[in-house]
Amino acid sequence: MIQQLINDEKFTNIQKAQAGLTRLFIDAEKTTSFYRVLKNDQSLGVLVPDKIWKSLLEDLEALSSPNYRNRITISRKDKKIYTSAQVKKQLGL
Repeated sequence: MIQQLINDEKFTNIQKAQAGLTRLFIDAEKTTSFYRVLKNDQSLGVLVPDKIWKSLLEDLEALSSPNYRNRITISRKDKKIYTSAQVKKQLGL
C-alpha cells in the first residue's frame, strides 16, 4: 500500500451505514478505501475493509520492532544510492 491513506477516505452518515453495512464494506474493498461514519457532522468511527486492516496491523507490528526501526535508522544514514537495475538484481527480479 504505497499510497496515502487519507486519499482513500469516504464519508457516510450513520443511517446509511446501518442500512447498508455490507454494501459499504464491499464498495470499500473494491475501491481500496474506507468509510468515516458521521452523525450530525461528528465522526463516530471508521469502517475499514479486512484487507486494509490486516495491512495496517502488519505495518504497526513491524514499526513496533526495535530491530526494524534500528535498521531503518542505519539505512537512512547510509548515503549510498542504488539504481533500480541494482535493486532488481539484488532481489533476483
